[in-house]
Amino acid sequence: MKIAVISDIHGNMDAVNAVMEDINSQECKKLFVLGDYAMAGPNPKDTVEYFIEKSHSADNFMIQGNTDLMIADYNFDIYDELKEKAPIMAEALKDDVKQLDMMEKAFLKSLPIQKEVSFEGVTFLLVHGSPRKNNEDILPNTPMKDIEKMMENVDANVVLCGHTHIPCGFQTFEKKTVVNVGSIGRPFTPEPKACYLIINVENGKYEFQHRFIEYNNQSAYEKLKRRNFWGADVLAKTLIEPQKRHF
Repeated sequence: MKIAVISDIHGNMDAVNAVMEDINSQECKKLFVLGDYAMAGPNPKDTVEYFIEKSHSADNFMIQGNTDLMIADYNFDIYDELKEKAPIMAEALKDDVKQLDMMEKAFLKSLPIQKEVSFEGVTFLLVHGSPRKNNEDILPNTPMKDIEKMMENVDANVVLCGHTHIPCGFQTFEKKTVVNVGSIGRPFTPEPKACYLIINVENGKYEFQHRFIEYNNQSAYEKLKRRNFWGADVLAKTLIEPQKRHF
């Protein structure tokens, strides 16, 4: 059975459409979504509406990202704290909150922080950042001792995460597999292609494939650039020329 895993959509429906077309062509039977649906992207409202519809299927498993909770719980304290670290992202957040209605915010609020599911004799733990924190980075250069520490209380065979927008993977000394699936909506790979993961699982065995999908990132760039908040043009540029995660 094939499982598709996506993360860090960030309101990018151009990327969503291209990736879902590829997922369908790969005949994936399940979909895992690891959070960050809306924030700081071209189409936050359309994207949340899309995944609300997807949530009605028993074959789709979704969790909450750290920015989803920022939107759902938005207040001036959250804005001020973010503004100190990433002022453009704070402006994007404030504008995202204006675009989403109460039902859409309630959906983001209702999503679980983590979810454990099992198929074909393999148990998967879905997290956004790490099993410890939804905003903890798992990067290609994360020391192995830090990965081991993050996995100390994990029983699952496989941990799937996102958050950093950079795909990578680890095998711990306890034989736990950790895979960062990358980002479909704002990838930070050398080529700005939407990145997602396919898992082929059967009878307790599993294989992974990161897939890199071309999409109309020029269209996404233009849409985000037209959003009416300070710094939208800077964020838009990252869709065609990846630079850094936070501004």
